[in-house]
Amino acid sequence: MLHKKIIDSEKEKILISSAEKFINNLKFGASIYFVGTVRNINNNKNVNGITYDIHNKMTIKSFEEIYNEADQKLNIKDKAVFIEHAKGHLKLGEISIIIAVACKHRDQAYVLSRYIIEEIKKRSPIWKKEHYENDESEWLKGNPIANEKV
Repeated sequence: MLHKKIIDSEKEKILISSAEKFINNLKFGASIYFVGTVRNINNNKNVNGITYDIHNKMTIKSFEEIYNEADQKLNIKDKAVFIEHAKGHLKLGEISIIIAVACKHRDQAYVLSRYIIEEIKKRSPIWKKEHYENDESEWLKGNPIANEKV
């Protein structure tokens, strides 16, 4: 069971309570919540916000592919996975991504959560522009889209 969504930060916020409601099920004994937030310092620069640019359709597709690959690679068939990523401008402390997983056992939940965030960071078409206290900003180096010639 998978929930995947891109959240327009101008219209709504990512809520941990939504993730909790989605993965809550008595058949699961372990739940893991990974919450990424905007931090104030990166590469020795004072950050005051981040803008995320996302190719919605391709990103949702990548979330689905990562979820399906987890079935094959990790062999965790009985699970609930909730993924939301923000698009647009976020202030310090605001949630940029939440990945919530529920499985029968804790070792499965830890492995699955880690697998999902690492694969999203590697493969999903999500770009981030940091905004600094000196009114400068820069797009951060990311990973090329899979199958794209570099």
